[in-house]
Amino acid sequence: MKVSAGLLPFRRRDGRIEVMLVHPGGPFFARRRDGVWSIAKGEIDPGEDALAAAVREFREETGFEPHGPFLPLGTVRQHAGKIVQAWAFAGDYDTARLRSNTFTMEWPPGSGRIAEFPEVDRAAWFDLDEARRRILPGQRPLLDVLERILAGEDAGSEEEVPQTEPSSQGDGR
Repeated sequence: MKVSAGLLPFRRRDGRIEVMLVHPGGPFFARRRDGVWSIAKGEIDPGEDALAAAVREFREETGFEPHGPFLPLGTVRQHAGKIVQAWAFAGDYDTARLRSNTFTMEWPPGSGRIAEFPEVDRAAWFDLDEARRRILPGQRPLLDVLERILAGEDAGSEEEVPQTEPSSQGDGR
């Protein structure tokens, strides 16, 4: 089973919480708007710390440098069965400066032509209501957890909602 790790930046604007989501690149999602956006995430390499993988994937998919503390949002299972571990952090990025890694695939199918596409073709800030419409359905619970944490509803002590930094494991890109 595939396990991914990702980061969800948030900021406060005009008294509202906004989150930065990314839109998948490539021809299959080019015209899709709702239910396909995601947190920046990717697969955890064997032996890699999950938070270190989340930081690495965020850098690769956005070109932005994330800074903790990182708030654990828990784990969700997406529709196809992929498990995603997620963290949130306060950050503010100019989404026009997005720089994503790329992937190649045969396009159009059966053409024999290999085309290169960005893994993420855009990023945008959304308030939580709009983010719930845009994000993959399996990731919606992450927004609910973030909202509870930021509202102080998590009955919590630091032990229940630890603020963590990535370990030194991972390639540091």
